[in-house]
Order: sequence, then structure tokens, then C-alpha cells
Amino acid sequence: MALVERRTGTLHVEAVSLTDIAEQFGTPCYVYSRKALTEAYNAYCEALAKHNALICYAVKANSNLAVLSLFARLGAGFDIVSGGELARVLAAGGEAKKVVFSGVGKSHGEIVNALRLSIKCFNIESAAELDRINAVAGDLGLKAPISFRVNPNVDPKTHPYISTGLKTSKFGIAYEEALPLYRRAAALPHIHITGIDCHIGSQLLDPAPATEAAQKVLALVDTLAGEGIELEHIDLGGGMGIHYRDEAVPSVTEYLAPILRVLHGRKEQLLVEPGRSLVGNAGLLLTRVEILKHGSAHDFAIVDAAMNDLMRPALYDAWHDIVAVSERNELPRSCEVVGPVCESGDFLGHERMLAVHEGDLLAVMSAGAYGMAMSSNYNSRPRAAEVMVDGAQAHLVRKREEITQLFAGESTLP
Repeated sequence: MALVERRTGTLHVEAVSLTDIAEQFGTPCYVYSRKALTEAYNAYCEALAKHNALICYAVKANSNLAVLSLFARLGAGFDIVSGGELARVLAAGGEAKKVVFSGVGKSHGEIVNALRLSIKCFNIESAAELDRINAVAGDLGLKAPISFRVNPNVDPKTHPYISTGLKTSKFGIAYEEALPLYRRAAALPHIHITGIDCHIGSQLLDPAPATEAAQKVLALVDTLAGEGIELEHIDLGGGMGIHYRDEAVPSVTEYLAPILRVLHGRKEQLLVEPGRSLVGNAGLLLTRVEILKHGSAHDFAIVDAAMNDLMRPALYDAWHDIVAVSERNELPRSCEVVGPVCESGDFLGHERMLAVHEGDLLAVMSAGAYGMAMSSNYNSRPRAAEVMVDGAQAHLVRKREEITQLFAGESTLP
């Protein structure tokens, strides 16, 4: 579904106008659609209906409890990278037995807690981590369920900051090191090998690299089986991209089809870890124009949202469509949409054609993924509110921070 619809000149999310949301909850404000989230999840369910599969939502994309609880109710598992994300999943009603724990630097305490909660699997990313998990499990008198995250050295053809499956990546283990490590793990007393994991990157629009990676992973699975190491699941990660600007984006079914053909007839359970493709286009950032600064070449629309609220443009030079919430019958001018943070990189969009006045609302689209999750308090700015729209109702699912909260844990010198 399209996240927004213009009714009588004003943008609405489901049946609620963004003008009403701004009046009730203030700006800047993240706005999500329950319907859009549900439809995105169901698209994966439909594509995987004929397969023994578990959809493990990548919590890092958007970790709001309302988002997590909705996916938990729909039957999702979860891909986490920290003890904090595990705590969020459990607080939202998720099941530990459906959690896979990724990440290159799991601490001793995080491993202890995850083992005691009986998570589904640790995705191990180094030989040193294998030894650490075996030792911790031994101290607890348990066996740790593990898979190795294997880098197939396939170029995902995406932004270099979000390419994760090359041999130069900090993530995972090199493909040629996988077999010796599986053999070593099989001999350890407190390790139970359950699967194999692979994740080559994010914002992937062509299924060919993921299909190539799947083929390389399956070859390794068959080699392991020949040595008596039978795997229970194959985790092919996530990374499917979304429409931000003018990308040709396949449907979930189209993206997964060649990958599923490679997996046809396999007995192992399939795990996928979508994040952006579930939440990215189900959310927007609502912001208000504070100052309109006129220039000879273009205007500066200085808004109340900033790089601390939405980091992606400054970090990746990422494009987010920016739309006026209410239409004006005026000729648009080229605008630099910028925030009040004192950094030259504090922008949300360059050269946007907008007809806006001070006080007008703007919707920064496709902000449901890596928006609030990557926000900060830079310049001592309180983080934004979050709102979930459900039909004609708008629910506050995260209160706006107050300035006093920012230094509540600090103290002055005696």
C-alpha cells in the first residue's frame, strides 16, 4: 500500500491526517502505519507459504516495542545484535526460541543471558567467538546452539557501507575458513551445530547476488553433510531493498523466487532476516518548517528535524522524498531542506522543489527503517516522538524525550 494519501489537499496515513498528528503530538515525529507493516510482513508469508520457513525480523531496522509486538503477533522470529535488542523482543511479546543472535562482539553477559533464555541460535562470526561461547556454555552446563555466518565473497552491488558479505568485511568468516571451523565446532563439548548463516548486504534490488550466495552456501552445506555434520536450518539473511526514489524494486515474491528455486527440495528450515523491506516504507518523519531563508539560487527550508533525527542523508547521502503535507497554489522553488544542528552535513534533502511557508509541515518519506533506530541526542536535542496509526486512531508509541532526561544520569563535580 502507499503509506500516504492526499485527501482534500492534505496528506493522510490511513484515515488520520498528518496535520492532526502534528497538532496532537508535535514535531518532529515519526509516524508508522500498522496496515503497511502488516501488509509488508504478509508479503513474505505469501512468498514463503510452500516452504518450511521462519521470518526473523531484523530488530536493528526499527526497534520500537509497538513494531516488535505487531510482528510477534503475526508469528515472526527476530534477528538481534545485542542484549538490549533481546530485552526489547521479550518485552514486546516475542519468543526467545525464535531469536537468532548475530553480531561480531557479543559480550560474556549477553551470551549468558541468551543461553539461559534458550534462544534459537547464535550466529558466530569468528573463531574466537566460538571459543567464548563454548566456554560460557560449559560454565552453565549447557550446549549452545550455533551457526557460522559465512561470507561467500559475493558483491551485493550496494552502498559500500552496507555491503557485508565480502571477504574484506568485519562480519562473518571467510568462505574457505568455514569447513575447518565447522569441524572444530563439532568436536567441542558445549556446542550444538544447528545451521549456517549468510548476509551479504542491505538495500539489495537484484536477486542475482543473493542467489549466487545461496548456491555457495548450499555447496558448503552438502560438504558438511558428507562429513556427518547435518544442519537443521539455512539462514540466508535479509537485505531486500525498497523504493526511495526511482529504483526498480521487485516484489517480495519476485525477489525470493530465484533463491527459492535454488533451495527446492531441501529438508532444512529456511530463515530469512528482513528489516528495511518490512518497515522502511511503512514510516515517515513529520517535520515543520521553522525558518525560510531566501537565497539567490535557492531557499533554505530550516526544519525542526535534523541529522540527529534522521542520519541516513548525512551518513550515506541517502535520498528520501520530501512532500508538503498541505498543498499551496504557488510555484515551487528549489529548497535545501536542512535542520538546526550546527554541522554542514545537517540536511534532509538537497534541491527539492517545494512551495512552503514558515510553519508548514513536511513529510520525509521512507523513514521507517534506520530512522529513529539511529537517532541521537547530538546538540542536546531530545529524540522525536513515535506514533502508530491504526485505521482512524493514532497511538503514541514513544513519548518525546524531555531535555531534563538527557542529563538525568549525569552529575557535576563536587
